[in-house]
Amino acid sequence: MKKRVLISDIAKALGISVTTVSFILNDKAKEKRISDALIKRVLDYVKKVGYKPNQLAKSLRTGQTKILGLLVEDIANPFFSNVAKYIEMQAYQAGYHIIYCSMDNDEMKAKELIQLFMDRQVDGFIITPSEGLEATIENIKQNNTPLVLFDRFMPNVETNYVVSDNKRGAYDATKHLLEAKNKRVGLISLYSNQTQMRDRLEGYMEAMDEFRTQSFVKKIDLVGTDEESKAQILEFVVDNNLDAVLFATNYLAVDGLKALKEAKVPLPKMVAFDEHTLFKLHDPSISVISQDIEALTKELIATLIAEIEGKLKEVRQLTIPCSLIIRESSI
Repeated sequence: MKKRVLISDIAKALGISVTTVSFILNDKAKEKRISDALIKRVLDYVKKVGYKPNQLAKSLRTGQTKILGLLVEDIANPFFSNVAKYIEMQAYQAGYHIIYCSMDNDEMKAKELIQLFMDRQVDGFIITPSEGLEATIENIKQNNTPLVLFDRFMPNVETNYVVSDNKRGAYDATKHLLEAKNKRVGLISLYSNQTQMRDRLEGYMEAMDEFRTQSFVKKIDLVGTDEESKAQILEFVVDNNLDAVLFATNYLAVDGLKALKEAKVPLPKMVAFDEHTLFKLHDPSISVISQDIEALTKELIATLIAEIEGKLKEVRQLTIPCSLIIRESSI
């Protein structure tokens, strides 16, 4: 096995002190008035021998690991995988690396993963919290670990958060369906107390009330199987003779498309919350409420790094506008 190169090896090879090498490798050469020629000599040698700093020792010295923990609902969902991609890119540009995983709306799994990340001493967290995590989030705060909640927040816990304007997004989509002369417009959502789901229901109801139209709401159990979800969606659409449907998540919309196709039931006009790779390819193409992933992730990283660096003077709570992308399914 090839022997690991140490700072002492570099110092011995170049005939200089370990302290001088350390200053150069830790960007303190200028303040210590080390010459440009010696800096270049050390850096060239470091590159030649392939020296890699001991990250554990560095983190103990600086108090930072330069690692951020990203915990999302489901990394396989196209929305969250896109979020992870942008966060990873923006964090890397700021000098940080990301460890990410899925919590699958499982309270116990979420708590175990958060503790694992705490044990790894990550510099900060970005979390889409599942229900029942209030005490865990409070514990992160009390531990003085920087934290930003994403996609949804916890009304009873004062934290930084960056979310989309879910209420306005659902309102705009419902209004669009109603203005297209659809009389019976339904909402298919989840049994959930999470803020993003409550806001989407509120936006739908506000538009229905504005148009003085009867509402039709179906909530699906998160822990049910895909087959159960599909059966409930089909029954809801058929029994209520719906002209149009707003799906509160992209995966509910995918279940709905499968259920209606398998039963050979004509597709009602529809809009889905969040983009999905299938939606542009489907015939008809599916209208969506699109969250601004680039703006969301930019604010998430900026907020978290500002807190890590002690530059955040007060809790930052941001709401980013959504946009309605109209395609064939709703016109």
